[in-house]
Amino acid sequence: MSFPAPGQPVEMDASQMYREEIFTDRRLGTIRKLIPVTTEGNPDLSRPVLFSGQAQVMTPVGALPLTFDLDATTLDGAIAKFGAAAEVAIQETMRELQEMRREQSSSLVLPDSSSPALAGPGDLLGRGRTRR
Repeated sequence: MSFPAPGQPVEMDASQMYREEIFTDRRLGTIRKLIPVTTEGNPDLSRPVLFSGQAQVMTPVGALPLTFDLDATTLDGAIAKFGAAAEVAIQETMRELQEMRREQSSSLVLPDSSSPALAGPGDLLGRGRTRR
């Protein structure tokens, strides 16, 4: 789910409505079952039921939430696939974090051209400059 860019209309898509059921083992994570519904709230049998998993990974800066799709048609199938899908989500997230760290460490910081350090030789008090 994402919010539209500024200036874009904020409207829900009535053709893509789902009712949500949440299941948890109160230990490892949560499974969300998304049941397609019509705008009247009745089941929409023309669309498939969707499952997604949610878990948290502890990092040095706190809990990092993970959300991932579960390729299943039943709750039983979603439970069976939860562990493997969570592992893939953790690995992808760690790769993304490493890439962001790499990009951050390799970025150059250029001083502002109006900085006194670029004004010429000497320090901020004018020492080291030749006077005429």
